[in-house]
Amino acid sequence: MAQPLDGIRILDLTWALSGPYATMVLADLGAEVIKVERPGTGDLARGNGPFLDGISSYFLSINRGKKSIVLDLTTPEGKDTLLRLVKHADVLVENLVPGTMKKLGLDYPVVRAHNPGIIYAAISGFGQTGPRAARPALDITVQAMGGIMSLTGEPGGKPLRPGASLGDIVAGLFAAIGILAALEERRKSGQGQMLDISMLDCQVAVLENAFARYFATGQVPGPLGTRHPVTAPFQAFETRDGYVAVAVVGQQWPLFCAAIEGVDLIDDPRFATGYLRSQNYELLEPLLREPFKTRSSQEWLEKFEALEIPCGPVNTIDRVAIDPQVLAREMIVEVPQPPIGQVKVVNTPIKLSRTPCRARGPCPQLGEHTQEVLSSLLGEGRGQ
Repeated sequence: MAQPLDGIRILDLTWALSGPYATMVLADLGAEVIKVERPGTGDLARGNGPFLDGISSYFLSINRGKKSIVLDLTTPEGKDTLLRLVKHADVLVENLVPGTMKKLGLDYPVVRAHNPGIIYAAISGFGQTGPRAARPALDITVQAMGGIMSLTGEPGGKPLRPGASLGDIVAGLFAAIGILAALEERRKSGQGQMLDISMLDCQVAVLENAFARYFATGQVPGPLGTRHPVTAPFQAFETRDGYVAVAVVGQQWPLFCAAIEGVDLIDDPRFATGYLRSQNYELLEPLLREPFKTRSSQEWLEKFEALEIPCGPVNTIDRVAIDPQVLAREMIVEVPQPPIGQVKVVNTPIKLSRTPCRARGPCPQLGEHTQEVLSSLLGEGRGQ
């Protein structure tokens, strides 16, 4: 069945998380992704546990459906092979520290000379310009520098890292978007271009509301636990046996008050709007906290669902993995992974009606496709 990126070939020189996540998104959309790895060790993520029959579950989760070839880019032979492959590629993606590709003789001007139509995507901690450009960075450093850790946690608490690698993942998503945009522009102009993605830039971009509030008020945003900074209630509440998340919007405040048996709150002028409730949160929160502890999570969910008030349980990962809605949307699927057999992976959330896409195939063994790729594209039978 046709997929949206059928016919697009990507040379993937990435490692760890941000770059491999970007190219995995494109692989799920149908692109042929050729992962170029160093001899011996390959992507260092191959060494990250836990392992399934010797295969890194970390590596599998972001490199499924790709091909792997081995090239030593520090040698003239390896560099020459890559540049010949460039002529057959639509996109090259790398996430090395700026300056590394230039030292290898494989930076954008060199690659462009071999293929003027190529999209050259570079993901790095701080981008290709600016005073920090040459510095290395990983997820935790850009999360810290970008401000998200200062907003995560309970009021008065220590800075916390969110429970996902948002520094890497967000950069990977923006890189995939940029690559798709550049491919569309090339369709019209016939010209390639370079895409420069900074992980720090991406962290700033996703905190747009925090910056908007700071610019509007001059007040520095801080951590608020699970609640929202400009409306309330919009948070997780502790119940008799767990937690539920509830979001009251529009004209639902009277219904919410009735559900928690707090009808006296309905006409209180301090709580007339979502914004006023957020401004008077210290007064409001105790009046909401105690009622929630009187019922189970399921009882509250049934109450709020009947009133069409947005709500949901605060699930652990094991419960998400069996959630009927998640399963109905095929977000957990199985792919073949020799020699293990079928393994479960998280599917793509992109649902297209005419050209559907999904997690495709296993993650490759190191260098598994070297002979196939060099033979089919360059007429050679071995890697460098």
